[in-house]
Amino acid sequence: MRLLVWLLRAFLFFALFAFALNNRHTATVHWFFGQAWHAPLVIVVLAAFAAGCAVGVLAMVPSWWHHRRQATRQTDTATPAAAATPVSGVAEPIPEHPPREGL
Repeated sequence: MRLLVWLLRAFLFFALFAFALNNRHTATVHWFFGQAWHAPLVIVVLAAFAAGCAVGVLAMVPSWWHHRRQATRQTDTATPAAAATPVSGVAEPIPEHPPREGL
């Protein structure tokens, strides 16, 4: 399985590398007020991808904050109840999970 994952990664790398080599021509991005940016096409595509990732992460931040506040409130309300229960000297067994392979 690991070999298959590494082969997939190598294929993806070489496909993107070939894309970059085939798209070295200059592309022009026209901005507002007559501004223009001249760069290789692969740089323009990479910049658009990075900007899209940044916008996606920024769009998720309010949800992360909301869930973090909820988790903090739940642990604050659960702490006194958990402290009132007696703790036995025997630790509970940790459930075993199958190991992750590949990624």
